[in-house]
Amino acid sequence: MPTNSGALPPSNGTSNSALEQLRQLIQQHPDQTQPLPAERDLMQMFDVGRREIRRALDVLAEEGRVWRKQGKGTFIGPNGPAQPLSLQTLPKQSNLQEVMEARLQLEPGLAKYAALRATPEQIQLMRRLLDKVKTMSRGDPDQIELWDSAFHRAIADAAGNRLLLGLFDAVDAIRRDPSWLAVRNAARNQERLNRYDDHHERIVEHIAARQPKEAARVMREHLLALQQAFLSTLNDDDEDFTDD
Repeated sequence: MPTNSGALPPSNGTSNSALEQLRQLIQQHPDQTQPLPAERDLMQMFDVGRREIRRALDVLAEEGRVWRKQGKGTFIGPNGPAQPLSLQTLPKQSNLQEVMEARLQLEPGLAKYAALRATPEQIQLMRRLLDKVKTMSRGDPDQIELWDSAFHRAIADAAGNRLLLGLFDAVDAIRRDPSWLAVRNAARNQERLNRYDDHHERIVEHIAARQPKEAARVMREHLLALQQAFLSTLNDDDEDFTDD
């Protein structure tokens, strides 16, 4: 059986890490007439696999940030989401409990402002991302992380405040740290995922109906459910360790 001597070795990179690096690359790629590097080059640049690159590009295409032309490559789209202000002074280290506390303070407000300011196009993007969240493989944690993060970011972007968007991105980057991936995955089950889908649907409906208080309330309900799931999982892990 022939072998592909030019094949790239597998990596441990995630779709979210590829997406974050692609966002940075797009900011530094001002010429929209020139395509982004080819997938193979992106794989080498970001140390991720082809699957992760394609999934990240799917998110950017859904957001309208990039578009693909058969045989020509991937180009930057004309109407991407706003870019956050750089907040490099924020702490680089935290923990899951601090992240959830920060999200509870930040994201209900973002949902409220999104209900006041979201454009019809931004609401349509939320609906498309919600469909992705609901239809993706439940057995693929990488996809769950990718599309759920993109959905919440679409709400943050629709809030129309670059400073708050920058804070969201900083908190979300800590949330997506690979060291917490196992805990987040262990905290999921089908019942909880179904409940989260219901939360997401209600949030979007309240945003579309211009109901800021209701959007904020359901976002808070959603985050409290996530927090409780994480705490329950961490406590179970502690008990298992004690039993040993």
